[in-house]
Amino acid sequence: MTDTITTEQRGPVLLVTLNRPKANAIDCQTSRALYSVFSAFQKNPALRVAILTGSGSRFFSAGWDLKAAAEGEAVDADHGPGGFAGLTEYFDLTKPVIGAINGMAVGGGFELALACDLLVAAEHTQFFLPEVQIGIAPDSGGVFRLPKRLPRVLAMEMLLTGKRLSAREAQMWGVVNNVVPSDQLLFTAWKLAETLCTGAPLAQQAIKELVNQSEGLNIEDAFSMQRHGDLDSYQKMLASEDAKEGIRAFNEARQPIWHGA
Repeated sequence: MTDTITTEQRGPVLLVTLNRPKANAIDCQTSRALYSVFSAFQKNPALRVAILTGSGSRFFSAGWDLKAAAEGEAVDADHGPGGFAGLTEYFDLTKPVIGAINGMAVGGGFELALACDLLVAAEHTQFFLPEVQIGIAPDSGGVFRLPKRLPRVLAMEMLLTGKRLSAREAQMWGVVNNVVPSDQLLFTAWKLAETLCTGAPLAQQAIKELVNQSEGLNIEDAFSMQRHGDLDSYQKMLASEDAKEGIRAFNEARQPIWHGA
């Protein structure tokens, strides 16, 4: 991979590290590189879970690379098929992504974190969206995802003023799953990934699809979508050998052996 994105595979888990000192800021080229990594992850049947983190300990990511902006990268530049940071608009990614947030998640860095499925944060992490202070809106998912995670008044305060949220506050409000000391961050993320890998892969993909597709629907419409919608992952799960294997393993009092088929 490029010097700005490094990867490490351990069995079915892929660690993706954003490596752009000093602040892991993201320009168009980095966005496209991240999308390339996650697209390859999606297509690789041997990979189950991705962990996304940043290099260093001060910044997970400072978001949009303002140096690139000063050199001419437009506010509405094309960041590639996955949107900003390669993940914020990658809606077809069916496999789970864990964000291991190792420091400040600022602006687009926070939006990137919000695009992950699960979040583990170091104790010193802070989350904030300062875009209004530089004359733009957090339009890489912040204005859409944050009000779904927080009470509306708190989300609006963060969006309109740049208010910071500590790691502990983020955990209290349900934005992150776990807060741990910095030296335990990746260990905790790896353990969470290992737990995910004990579950049926097609079931996890179906769950992610159902959650994403039902957002904004009432319960009746969500059931209708589930029964009659064009849901590839859900239908694949229902027809899978893994679904039969899970029932067999339960009745035989043994651990299931998943094949992803």
